[in-house]
Amino acid sequence: MRTRLKICGFTDVESAVYAANLGIDAIGLVFFEKSPRHVTIDKAIEITNALPPFTAVVGLFVNAEENQIRNVLAHVPLDYLQFHGDEPAGDCRIYGKRYIKAISVKKGLDFEKLYAEYHDAKGLLLDAYHPDAKGGTGIQFDWDLLPTKRPIPIILAGGLTVQNIKRAIQIAHPYAVDVSSGVELEKGKKDTVKMTVFTQQVQEGDRETL
Repeated sequence: MRTRLKICGFTDVESAVYAANLGIDAIGLVFFEKSPRHVTIDKAIEITNALPPFTAVVGLFVNAEENQIRNVLAHVPLDYLQFHGDEPAGDCRIYGKRYIKAISVKKGLDFEKLYAEYHDAKGLLLDAYHPDAKGGTGIQFDWDLLPTKRPIPIILAGGLTVQNIKRAIQIAHPYAVDVSSGVELEKGKKDTVKMTVFTQQVQEGDRETL
């Protein structure tokens, strides 16, 4: 199975278009003002309008008010919503959009409970736990904590880089991987070389696990 690839946290048109032309499956746009990767609605429109066809656009929110999310949806053609806060499933599904729920992984996490609550999620994005940050930390969690039972597709995130992505695919066998800080020059600014190599490493990881 081919591992899908999402790169998150784009803040400029050029980087997003470059990534799309690499053949990645999705780009992520962050609508969380405290994030260094935050984009305005105007910038998000500019980025999405420039993308070639068949690149999905994911909007990331963290404990956002309903009116904020609906305002973004009224202006930006998002394909998926990604919830990175403490949102219960009921709050994720009221928009009638496909959604992904991010989960901070730590020992003792009850995956069966998560599967039941977010049963209609298109994916569970598993990220490293951090007490003060909601993703994009560059911290890797213990992949041995990943469940073997996966009724919902698993999207692996947290500390993925060009150095470890092949190993991550070979050990975790995720449906998809999601990278942000691992392909940046600095927070919010993507590195075209790192994005290129990361994409190649994902493809090599798939070939080596066949």
